[in-house]
Amino acid sequence: MFQYRYSDIDHSVNIIYAVLLLWILVIPCNVSVHGTHVWPVPYKRLDRRPDVEPYCQALYPFCPTGDPDGQIPCMKASDTISVFRLQAPVWEFKYGDMLGKFHIMHDAIGFASADTGRNFTMEWYELFQLGNCTFPHERENVSAPFWCNQGAACFYEGIDDIHWKQNGTLEKIGEISGEMFNEMARWVQDDNETGVYYETWTVKTDPGANATTWFESYDCSQFVHRTYRKLFELGAVLLSKTQTNYTKIYLYSGEPVYLGDDAIFQQSSTKDLATDIKKFYHSFRPHQSVLEVIISVFEAYEETILEKTFYLYYNSAYWKLQMKHPYFRITYKEIPLP
Repeated sequence: MFQYRYSDIDHSVNIIYAVLLLWILVIPCNVSVHGTHVWPVPYKRLDRRPDVEPYCQALYPFCPTGDPDGQIPCMKASDTISVFRLQAPVWEFKYGDMLGKFHIMHDAIGFASADTGRNFTMEWYELFQLGNCTFPHERENVSAPFWCNQGAACFYEGIDDIHWKQNGTLEKIGEISGEMFNEMARWVQDDNETGVYYETWTVKTDPGANATTWFESYDCSQFVHRTYRKLFELGAVLLSKTQTNYTKIYLYSGEPVYLGDDAIFQQSSTKDLATDIKKFYHSFRPHQSVLEVIISVFEAYEETILEKTFYLYYNSAYWKLQMKHPYFRITYKEIPLP
């Protein structure tokens, strides 16, 4: 769905991101109202998907075999559609099972028509790769950090059994009617048009069960959960014989401080704040050499762990996080089917 094609872009920011994910692993390991903010901050939906900035380009084309117009085929109402839970290591095509060993997984859903014998894969992921959606670019003559951040649903024919089975999961979890599938497809179209920004981080006060959540992620697994819930609302019964674990990446922080939008970088009164934000994101910039990547990892460690500061960009605005131990954590916990 929503097939986009872009030429190559330097992917060193993805390398930094991969290094940081591995570094995070070696660190020891609710809606509420606080002040004038509602927590977690509601994810901002749009009336329509904005146009893509020509500057934003991806190393690997988004949804290359999907329908160019983003269409999902209509099924006969009487058809029986099998539903599959799909999971594989992130960047498996490039790194094999390396990230799978740390339970850093990508999630999708498969469908198979009994009437036609055709099967399909549906997933939601970044248009410009993960690093570009998580950290901004520095551009000449542009005062604010420049974000290439959109995610979208991709629907294409076929299920790559080897890809999903070899290092992950391919499991049938239920059956739905063709009518349910068509209702779900209409919902996907709307969800995809209004929820466009990828959000990597879930931010909480601490790892405890009663922790306050400041921000929720919006990623591939969240799309899968939303789709499962929609199918459940339509009357589907979904059951798994295995544990339904999902990857989540957490930041731990005291109550976030709202800083503002891009106006921060245009006003003399916030010049120092603008400088601090740009300095923070400078460590994650693309187009870095191997030596620069190594230096940047240490700079990020100093800023986030030693100075306990993280600048989060969420809903097109900046927030300051006062980081707390254990700072970061990647979890792989069970989230039951609805």
